Amino acid sequence: MASDGELRIGAIGDLHCPRVSLDELQSLFTQVAECSDVVLLCGDITDYGKAEEARLLVAALPVLKGIPVVAVLGNHDYESGDAETITQILERQGIHVLDGTSTEIGGVEFVGVKGFAGGFGDRLLQSWGESALKQFVRESVEEALKLESALAKLRTAHRIVLLHYAPIIETVIGEAPEIIPFLGTSRLEDPINRYGTTAVFHGHAHHGTVEGCTQTGIPVYNVALPLLRRQRAQHPPFRAITLKLTKSAETA
Repeated sequence: MASDGELRIGAIGDLHCPRVSLDELQSLFTQVAECSDVVLLCGDITDYGKAEEARLLVAALPVLKGIPVVAVLGNHDYESGDAETITQILERQGIHVLDGTSTEIGGVEFVGVKGFAGGFGDRLLQSWGESALKQFVRESVEEALKLESALAKLRTAHRIVLLHYAPIIETVIGEAPEIIPFLGTSRLEDPINRYGTTAVFHGHAHHGTVEGCTQTGIPVYNVALPLLRRQRAQHPPFRAITLKLTKSAETA
């Protein structure tokens, strides 16, 4: 747990169990445990949103030796319409699954939502035209409002945001241009900037960029496992930062 005014955070997303086997998970979590006081899982924990896939992940948890785990679900976790069961499986093992909610660990608040698509900046999809399109935009707006509502309730100096979808375009650059609007939305960036977030972690963009920052300079980390394996091959396949509880986050 946090000591000497620091909190060590290890983050990863897009495990897509069982694409990552139990042996691989145990090896990965063993490495994370060596340098983390808290572990973040940024969605797509499962591949097809099935209960047995979630059970594969929890089977690897003992190697974390009681280190707190905080998670959000991703789009793959909704694929089979059983996200509630997946959440229950994870929470029964002590994982904090966030959905417009927060949890405090070591004096730091962790806030999470899945997020949604919709595009970025002046290319942001607007609610206009067919009802299906309006429903799509409504989902994007509602996820941003959930994040804003959770952040507005916090009183701690340090707030870490977990997402699955990206809040800025910089961390999805590298993906095919045609799919970038489906990888996140800058609607998520607005509350992040407004409430002085310390750092943001997301996944989803397997071919994106490992880090960027919001318009106000808040660091954003893309921790999708396939991306980290490719772009940070010289490091273990997770992102670690040390949060100075009296200062801003510093990369480890």
